[in-house]
Amino acid sequence: MIEGDGGLLREEWHENEDGSRLLLLKFPLFEETGMVKHCFTTRLGGVSQGIYSTMNLSFSRGDERTAVESNFRRLAAALGVEYGRFVFTDQTHTTNVRRVAAGDAGAGLLRELDYKEVDGLITNEPGLVLSAFFADCVPLYFLDPVHRAVGISHSGWRGTAGRMGAATVDAMRQAYQTRPEDLLCAVGPSICGNCYEVGRDVAEMFFAAFRGHEEEIARPRGEKYLLDLWRANEIVLMEAGVPEGQIAVGGLCTCCNPELLFSHRASRGKRGNLGGFLSLV
Repeated sequence: MIEGDGGLLREEWHENEDGSRLLLLKFPLFEETGMVKHCFTTRLGGVSQGIYSTMNLSFSRGDERTAVESNFRRLAAALGVEYGRFVFTDQTHTTNVRRVAAGDAGAGLLRELDYKEVDGLITNEPGLVLSAFFADCVPLYFLDPVHRAVGISHSGWRGTAGRMGAATVDAMRQAYQTRPEDLLCAVGPSICGNCYEVGRDVAEMFFAAFRGHEEEIARPRGEKYLLDLWRANEIVLMEAGVPEGQIAVGGLCTCCNPELLFSHRASRGKRGNLGGFLSLV
C-alpha cells in the first residue's frame, strides 16, 4: 500500500514485454465492487525520455507521438482494456461534463476530438475507458453501482471553486437517474494542502464559495495561502449528497513525490502528464 496524508491507495506492478515494470495506483473502494477497471498512473513503466520520462500520456507537451502511443499500449495491457476504447477529455478548467457512448471510442487517441472544453466524462457503456489527465490538479472518480454508470473529472482550482464534483453528480443524475447517496467516489493523487500556495485573490474566491469551511480550505502563509483542494473536493461531494464514508481520498501528493508523479509546480512546467482511467466491466 502507498499511504499519503491520511489516504490509502494500492500499488499494482505490471511487467512490460521488455521486462521493465509499470506501476499503477488503485482505490480498494472501487476494486472491491468488481464492477470497474480503473487506475491512476505514475511516471514509472513507459518509454518516454527526458522531462517526459517515462510514462507520459500527453500528446500536447512536446513528447514524441510514437512514445506516447507506446505508453498507451502498455497501459491498455496492464489495465486489461482495449487500446482503441480510450475516450479523452478536452480539459480547459471548465465544469462541462459530456456523456459518451460506443461511437466515442478512440476519441483523442485514434482520432481528433469532435468536442471541446470538456473536463468531465460519464458513461454507462461497458468497455469504454474514460480518460482524464493530470500533473497537480485533482482527479475525481465516480461509480454508480445501482444504475451501472461511471464518471471521471478533472478539477483544478477553478473547477473546484466551480464545484466540478457536483456538476458530475448532477450530469449522472440527469443521464442515468443516479442518486448521490448510492455513489462511490474517489479523490485521486494531486497537489496537497501543504504544497499548493495561492494568492489572496484565489483564497478569497474559495472563502466565498465554501462559507463555514474557511479554515479547512485555506490557511495563511505570509502574504500567500495554502489551499487544500482535497478537502474542498470532499466537501463538494458531500454537499452534493455523497455520504462521507463513500468517498476515498488518495492522500498522495504529486508535488511531494516528483520522482513518482508528474507535478507542474515541482517541475516548473517541464513535465509530462499522468492519467486517471475508469471503465465499466
